[in-house]
Amino acid sequence: MQKNHSKILLFAAVILISLNLRPPLTGIGPLIGEIRADTGLSNSLLGLLTTIPILCFGIFSVFTALITRRFGTEKTMAFALLLLSGGIFLRTAHSSFALFAGTIILGIGIALGNVMLPGIVKKQFPKTVGWLTGIYSAMLAIGASLASGISVPLSERAGLGWRWALAVWGFFSIAALISWLPQLKNRLPEINKKGFRSSLRQLGSSKLAWHVAVFMGVQSLSFYILITWLPEILIDRGMGSEKAGWYLALMQAVGVAGTLLVPAWSSKRKRQQLPIAAIVLLELISLGGLMIPSLSYVAIWISILGFCMGASFGMALLFIVLRSRDSTAANELSGMSQSVGYSFAAFGPVLFGALYDFSGSWYIPLGFLFLVSFVKLYSGWKSGNNAIVKSS
Repeated sequence: MQKNHSKILLFAAVILISLNLRPPLTGIGPLIGEIRADTGLSNSLLGLLTTIPILCFGIFSVFTALITRRFGTEKTMAFALLLLSGGIFLRTAHSSFALFAGTIILGIGIALGNVMLPGIVKKQFPKTVGWLTGIYSAMLAIGASLASGISVPLSERAGLGWRWALAVWGFFSIAALISWLPQLKNRLPEINKKGFRSSLRQLGSSKLAWHVAVFMGVQSLSFYILITWLPEILIDRGMGSEKAGWYLALMQAVGVAGTLLVPAWSSKRKRQQLPIAAIVLLELISLGGLMIPSLSYVAIWISILGFCMGASFGMALLFIVLRSRDSTAANELSGMSQSVGYSFAAFGPVLFGALYDFSGSWYIPLGFLFLVSFVKLYSGWKSGNNAIVKSS
């Protein structure tokens, strides 16, 4: 009975933590105009508010396994949530330095949390990894969607202003920290005796590990391009800015279904090639529809695309769990794949915008996403093989 109670508390903590790992990022976009008017920052500097956390993911993810080896997952996760909460509230200070410093701090916190969740699932819920991966990745999508949709209403209609519209999520991250505190008396992952550098070298020599990392990278690349540029594409075709923001929220909301259902289905299969092929086929269809200038069926294309983005993210997390032997290996593979993947993805929105500036239309940038989808198909197909990454 006590064991079941502990599992329920851990499950609730994982869900609450997941809910908090995206709003500090996706809440920025709809408020860019207000932030620019209040701070006088240039568009280039404002763009860093989204790019900096992704770079933090790339830089710090690989070191998470080293930290968990030294301090354990419990203390590291608590530290990550402290960083997240502190960074969120630091951005309320009336200072551009505080705005960027807080963004760096919360980016590090999110990077640590991102990496540890697959290892926790691998260790504590081995019989339900598919469903739980789907559930917590769905919560990531729900948090992202909520922040996109309610940031402007909180700022303008509730009269909070942009700083406290972003800071609201700090109270939820503190709640996540409180929910995690009971885990500090445990030690979830086993500490591997093998050296961190040795394990990292072995991961680097594994083709399967690189396929998982590339898949993580290309799905992140597509997602961050779309959350940055989709509203601009729709506005350029005549849609109002507020409506375009809600369409972005729609994409992320539909993604919840993809993250919830596809990993659960895929985890029951020995190989995951069929789910990957289905995801990419639907993605190509929706990108083709999005290239049509008319807004008549745009809700359909965005919904399909959102489902594919959510499913791809869920599969990236599932591959980390399925291709790892134990929780320590999952932490290491998670760190490597997210470090490589997010470093790659950080340059996606910039490249997409440059392609638009070069061509003067959205066809070439969207065509670039077609190419990314084929890379996703190849790396996902290889990652879907029934094999285990040898990292330690």
